[in-house]
Amino acid sequence: MEIAMIGLGRMGANMAERLHRGGHRVIGVDPGDAARASAAERGFEVSASVAEALAQLSVPRVVWLMVPAGEVVDQTLAALSPHLSEGDVVIDGGNSYYKDSMRRAIQLREEDVTYLDCGTSGGVWGLQEGYSLMIGGDTDAVQRVGDIFRTLAPARDSGWAHVGPSGAGHFCKMVHNGIEYGMMQAYAEGFALMQRKTEFNLDLGEVARAWQHGSVVRSWLLDLSADALQRNPQLDGIAPFVPDSGEGRWTVAEAIDLDVSAPVITLSLLERLRSREKNSFSDRMLSALRNQFGGHAMMKE
Repeated sequence: MEIAMIGLGRMGANMAERLHRGGHRVIGVDPGDAARASAAERGFEVSASVAEALAQLSVPRVVWLMVPAGEVVDQTLAALSPHLSEGDVVIDGGNSYYKDSMRRAIQLREEDVTYLDCGTSGGVWGLQEGYSLMIGGDTDAVQRVGDIFRTLAPARDSGWAHVGPSGAGHFCKMVHNGIEYGMMQAYAEGFALMQRKTEFNLDLGEVARAWQHGSVVRSWLLDLSADALQRNPQLDGIAPFVPDSGEGRWTVAEAIDLDVSAPVITLSLLERLRSREKNSFSDRMLSALRNQFGGHAMMKE
């Protein structure tokens, strides 16, 4: 199958390489000279121009987007639109908001082009291990391009699913990332608790390795935790600043809209926000209030 991969960041380039290894013809498209040069070294074709790339592919074509969520996706679709033909399939493999994906599917349907939203998990390990894919959109189109998903997945018959209509793929990926927030927060708090218990002088890397086999809390995230602690037991040089991609916020907002209690995911998001506070005003306010009503001592800077 022939595919134009738009966006050759780390994940896009890795996916393009996995598809290339799987026997598909891939043309990677990116405006950055360095990104194209790096991708070309991986063995697949590259182009700086959407029009040039699509002109080299036979109709109907498959275009896979791996660009940042939001306005960039709409800009990319606007650039693609004049060069698309009836029967083409556009797959958004990024972390788009699911309601945006529903809107884009309707928009492209008016041009006789099918838009599939594909929530993609696997990160930097996907090239070797394969990707978990959650696909939303038209059933016939999913079946038509199914070999692409089978190539990207960990196995041809597992690790990917057509989960529902347009928007369903990115909705599932949104919830997936919300769960991920909660799991990571739980691991972080547990290891912080053990690290603080100085009288035991715990080797956290050894604890993590013990949990990797037979424990009910074993997971890929635990494997990554064990690796991080073996390399850097005290996590020296790492700033206590945790960004978020936006999907945790969307998950929390959706939980509120649907009247679903999601305290763990919500608190894990709030902890990420808290990690970015320097000289926290709220903490200083708390200290001032304790001093005002109870005469408790305040620590000075």
